[in-house]
Amino acid sequence: MSDTQTRSGTSIDSVAAAEGFAEEIAARAAEIEANRFLPQDIARRFAEAGLYRLCIPTVYGGLEAHPSVLFETVERMARADGSAAWCVFIGATSGVVSAFLAPEEARAVFGDPLTITAGVFAPRGKAVHAVEKGVAGYRVNGRWQWGSGSRNAQYISGGAMILGADGKPEMAAEGIPQNRMMMFDAKDVALHDTWDVSGLCGTGSTDFEVQDLFVPATRAVSLISDKPLARPLYCFPTFGLLGIGIAAVALGLARGSIETLVELAGGKTPQGSSKPLALRAKAQLDVSQAEALTRSARAWLLETVDTAFEAAEKHGEMTVAHRRDIRLATTHAVQSAARAVDLMYTLAGGSSVYRGSPLQRQFRDVHVATQHMMVSDATYELTGRLLLGVPTNTAML
Repeated sequence: MSDTQTRSGTSIDSVAAAEGFAEEIAARAAEIEANRFLPQDIARRFAEAGLYRLCIPTVYGGLEAHPSVLFETVERMARADGSAAWCVFIGATSGVVSAFLAPEEARAVFGDPLTITAGVFAPRGKAVHAVEKGVAGYRVNGRWQWGSGSRNAQYISGGAMILGADGKPEMAAEGIPQNRMMMFDAKDVALHDTWDVSGLCGTGSTDFEVQDLFVPATRAVSLISDKPLARPLYCFPTFGLLGIGIAAVALGLARGSIETLVELAGGKTPQGSSKPLALRAKAQLDVSQAEALTRSARAWLLETVDTAFEAAEKHGEMTVAHRRDIRLATTHAVQSAARAVDLMYTLAGGSSVYRGSPLQRQFRDVHVATQHMMVSDATYELTGRLLLGVPTNTAML
């Protein structure tokens, strides 16, 4: 493992940067939420600190960090604010596209260290083959939900199903419809003000749309069929990296909720009781359970990530079992984190419902994270089939 892929050297700076931002981000959490997207001054400073370059290859000026560094960076930010952390993970993981682009395209998009990208991998768009001014590409139409970080981005990508001349989906070799990530200039994308939600309010995860937009083939990549740079990080499936980011947000929220409750418990005496909350058996039980849920889920996830990365370094690929375990560990981590936050929110009683309490925001944020398709119950069905030896298409694993 190289220095830039461990917790020493270049990559660790992102964790230190997240630590450096934490106090300010926590203090501005209400502002971020009310704004409904990350304030541009914060997004720019995140870019200046390199937080959006964690998954960009070093040959293009990125950090190409070990996935555990991505996890730790996002987790630390989420202890301060879930929305800010979510934007960091989306900006970072959307940079994976750079490893699939031709070098000249990757440098054109990601060469500027302040470039911020966003994107939605779900193939909600439709694309047909086209040629414009002698350039081969696609004519794209589509509208995507959950466009987190789009209002801060210079480039926005959307997954699109490729349709043949007969109007039917083209099929990939993996036996699924051919989907490609289409990279758009932000100026060509219409953003719709749809992000009025219960949690992760400051992520700006609004709908975005393109109509009859030409995209050169050089900016349309398949994250399943195309081959990325032969580097350990890019052996990780994109869906696995997404899951790692979501889990990092959720576990950071869980850790933050425990910290909030512990601080509260020493000075809070529940109504009708003469003992501070910290001296009540119920509080001791619930804090212990939340701690165990959070730490055990985190430990298993990091163990799984490290094992998979070691395999990628040694063999240049990872097995289906590695990919399965990443998806299972990330889904388990999100659900464990939600349970921990629930315990802390409930234990705090009436104190947790006030806007001034981080617990109410942590509660709302974690329960939006649980709704993401990458960590839904469908993941348990997919991984369960593999554990039971049932024939399964693993292209989307």
